[in-house]
Amino acid sequence: MAYLFDPADLQALAKRHLGLPHEEMMAAITNDLAKAYPGHIHTKENWILSICGGVMGIMRVLHGSLSEYVLIYGTPIGTEGYSGRYRADIWDVMLTGEMWTYTEEDFRKALVSKPGDIAYLRRRQAKGVRIFEGSWMLEYGRGAIATALPFALTGAVTSLDLKPILQTLGIYTRLTFKELCRGKI
Repeated sequence: MAYLFDPADLQALAKRHLGLPHEEMMAAITNDLAKAYPGHIHTKENWILSICGGVMGIMRVLHGSLSEYVLIYGTPIGTEGYSGRYRADIWDVMLTGEMWTYTEEDFRKALVSKPGDIAYLRRRQAKGVRIFEGSWMLEYGRGAIATALPFALTGAVTSLDLKPILQTLGIYTRLTFKELCRGKI
């Protein structure tokens, strides 16, 4: 299967805007993505609260399909918890702040990701995650994306908060359908 996005390209694009004020950086990254991937980037602001595995932040979905997603994720106050274990690979390009992680295989020392760094979560791997206040990232997932939705929505489901469930499913479904109509899985 051919993928539309490449993690190294997303990292290079994001690095061009590091250090800008928050709103300016988010707009510049979104605009550059829309130019680089015409018709595949959702430019409307759609910030959605997200909690899964105890990790709470806010996300803006930029691309969704059956095989890939791109979003901006972050928190102004910090958070920590469990990454989840997916049937997809996930890359996080740090834009601001800092993220510490560890895995079952490598738990003796935190892996620290800072602006410009890319953190990788391979499919079927899980991490302990600590995201510091003021941290934002450009996140890219590749694989069986729909299989990640149950875990991604667990916090909203267990707290009986329908709004983020409906927002997440609504935007993901619309974007996926749009991509399917264009022939992209």
